[in-house]
Amino acid sequence: MTTNRAKLVFLIASCLTALLATASLAATDPLTTVIDTRDAERFAAVFARSGGKPDAASLQRDYLNGAGRGVEVFMPGRIENAANLATAIAADRERYAYAIKTCLPLVASLDGELRATYLAYRGLLPDRQLPEVYVVFGAANSGGTAKPDAQVIGLESMCGPGTTPEQFRTGMRNIFAHEVAHTFQPDVLESATHDKLMFMALSEGTPDFLASLVTANPPSAVREEYGRANETKLWAQFQRDRSVLLGKSWAEIDTDPVLKAAMHRWFGNAGAAPEGVPSEMGYWVGMQIAAASFQAAPDKRAAINALLARTDPIALANASGYDGKVVVDPRQ
Repeated sequence: MTTNRAKLVFLIASCLTALLATASLAATDPLTTVIDTRDAERFAAVFARSGGKPDAASLQRDYLNGAGRGVEVFMPGRIENAANLATAIAADRERYAYAIKTCLPLVASLDGELRATYLAYRGLLPDRQLPEVYVVFGAANSGGTAKPDAQVIGLESMCGPGTTPEQFRTGMRNIFAHEVAHTFQPDVLESATHDKLMFMALSEGTPDFLASLVTANPPSAVREEYGRANETKLWAQFQRDRSVLLGKSWAEIDTDPVLKAAMHRWFGNAGAAPEGVPSEMGYWVGMQIAAASFQAAPDKRAAINALLARTDPIALANASGYDGKVVVDPRQ
């Protein structure tokens, strides 16, 4: 009797789990999803009322308090707190003013771009949950981030002074496609990050590769052009830095100047990349490895799922066969 009852409980739990998963998938319909700008609009109102000089108290009261899921995701490590946000605004008011005036009114017109991207992902990975999309204002330190239920875009980072409507549209299309892939990536055990540089390359390169599949364009034309022209040199330097970082902890990398420089050559160097080299070239190297892995696999969806899981980055890289040669575009 006890065994039968346990089986019944398990069956009911399994059914509920399946129903919840189905409901979750249906909650974000690619045909009707829209970009949530409510918190961005609230920020714009605070900015306007203060004449472009909001203090920490007004930002806390009228923007951060009662904010939605997007701001909630952006708080740790990005907005941090009201004082940090006020400092960032004071340091570059023109950036915020430009984003509010030029790009915030354009966001609603990008719902079609988002829907097209999500329809492509639903075809590519039909069993994956698609996240809601939020546009917010942050501390000018992040274009976007993601959680399983949300991708969040920092408008002031995506729309600096001089950004044209077409540049903004292209950038947003690319970040829609990149960040949604991050929502598919599970947390991994520390053992999977023994090879820190390869782990980072696959963590960022796989979303860029998937973005290239669903948009039919490289996520960064600048990185693509430089990478194609300097592939062998880049791969040699990547391998050298990979050896230096192998087996090191994140704490060691953060505190040792040599290790930090080796990682910074590839990631986290926006605005401070090596001279003559585009920023974040680790994304591009990772994209080549992901593309090679995809091409080599007989089961393409299984290959994508393995790349997203990245439980063994070293094995993935080795199995890909990538050796610094130019990878043929999988869309051709």
